[in-house]
Amino acid sequence: MDFINSAPLWLIGLGIFALRIVDVSLGTIRTVFVVQGRLTVAVMIGFVEVLVWVTAVSQVIVRIHDSWWLALAFAAGFATGNAVGILLERRLAMGTCVLRLITGENGNAIADAIRARGLAVTTFDGHGQSGACKLVYTSFPRRALHDVIQLARSIEPNVFYVVDRFSQTGTAGPLPHPTGWRAVFKKK
Repeated sequence: MDFINSAPLWLIGLGIFALRIVDVSLGTIRTVFVVQGRLTVAVMIGFVEVLVWVTAVSQVIVRIHDSWWLALAFAAGFATGNAVGILLERRLAMGTCVLRLITGENGNAIADAIRARGLAVTTFDGHGQSGACKLVYTSFPRRALHDVIQLARSIEPNVFYVVDRFSQTGTAGPLPHPTGWRAVFKKK
């Protein structure tokens, strides 16, 4: 504790900035896990996140009379942490996504190439602004998204696509128990 009390103000400010980057980035990742329903991991990340936050905010509160730069370091760490958290979440590419491709005459070739990668594909015939088209739907882990899009573009360079993330899939059978605010309305 003597080190913290005797540390120069610029070093404390840098530490607060770094702690805020860590806690806000963890908050972003925790939110993704909450949305995906991964309770245990979300709880553990939340514990560490708040522990880091308390450490940072306590240093600002104790030393705010020494310099208002500490408050700026706190705010700057928050802003930077948002960007770092988003970049980290993109890099981790957790979860599953649905890829919808709208193709011209190459729809069946794209569907066959995706199936060759071991992914399930459903195709539909459609009609768009320029005439007949093929709709190709598939779902897979998000980390494979870039490769599947590149595969489709190698067959049809101007393919139009839409990507949706989701947290749950299933087959016919009983519906899962509702959670959150939906559970209130489902109680009998």
